Amino acid sequence: MIGSDVVIEGVSKFFGDFWALNKVSLAIKKGEFFSLLGPSGCGKTTLLRIIAGFEFPDSGTVRFDDFNILPLPPNMRQANTVFQNYALFPHLSVFENVAFPLRLKRGLKKSKTQIDSQVKDYLHLVQLEAHAHKKPNQLSGGQKQRVAIARALINEPGVLLLDEPLSALDAKLRQHMLIELDQIHDKIGITFIYVTHDQQEALSVSDHIAVMDQGNVLQVGTPHEIYESPATDFVARFIGETNLYNATVAKVEKLPKEETEYMADLDIPELGRIKVTTVDEITSGQKVCFTVRPEKVVISKERPATTRGDINTFQGTVDEPIYSGFQTKFYVKVSKDAQTVIRVIKQHAQYSDEGPDIKWKDNVYLSWSANDGYIVGAAP
Repeated sequence: MIGSDVVIEGVSKFFGDFWALNKVSLAIKKGEFFSLLGPSGCGKTTLLRIIAGFEFPDSGTVRFDDFNILPLPPNMRQANTVFQNYALFPHLSVFENVAFPLRLKRGLKKSKTQIDSQVKDYLHLVQLEAHAHKKPNQLSGGQKQRVAIARALINEPGVLLLDEPLSALDAKLRQHMLIELDQIHDKIGITFIYVTHDQQEALSVSDHIAVMDQGNVLQVGTPHEIYESPATDFVARFIGETNLYNATVAKVEKLPKEETEYMADLDIPELGRIKVTTVDEITSGQKVCFTVRPEKVVISKERPATTRGDINTFQGTVDEPIYSGFQTKFYVKVSKDAQTVIRVIKQHAQYSDEGPDIKWKDNVYLSWSANDGYIVGAAP
């Protein structure tokens, strides 16, 4: 089974006065696990439906391996879809649900023995051999989804489209199925395009992620790039937790021995002056957005013993500690403004009895390096 390159160029889609997609362009490599990530109504499912052939764009092209697929009906495209609601035939057994595409396919010169053998192979792939005789109403949600995946794969498509396939499952089963889905992808090697609004799902399994909002693609990158270097304030907020502030650039200096890196002083009304490194060319007086992830902030009862000028340090009072086993999340009111809260996540050491030694109402120090914060575009 061989995957396909998918190239989307300038795709736009209107529903009346609503602009569902705004000149979306993406390049998805053969064999990638590519996720379309964004909130409800951002256009990700509309884009998936256009790739599948269930919707037609108002402009733009979609190509599989340099071939324009838009004139083709859904059944002629080398793409199959796994739906959120499984879409299984309730009167057919698991075996017959998976065999259905092969029995329906015209011109398929395969005997019953060949079809049966292929179905057994795919039931083995999704670990459902023992359930082949059952009807869908005798299966759990995870088992139903595996049947849907096997049925979509048995036609050997170049692209598998997955429209929020795990959203109907409970959290623990969803995580288990996500791992299985990633393992299936690794085994068969075709192109997966996965639609989700769940950031952790996308970060966990994707080779690349496209973050979407209001019909636009805001950033495309690896999970590490999306999380560590968000391109906009929306991406920073949507991908995980963060502390986000509007700031004014007070001073910018080019770092020695660095060709494209600068040290900037930012004035933040809620915090005061901080330092941040950036590769963007910014100027004094410019209004920008600044963000720092909670896990980048160090919290302690003692003032950090450092003379480095690139460490940002603040005093505050713990307003709310939330212990969750492997980590504790702190909401800390800083002394600059009693209403300003900095979120901090402290990971606990593995194989230790370390717990939340910092408690409610404790006076603490917060610090982070200039390299751990980001400028994520202009202030709104």
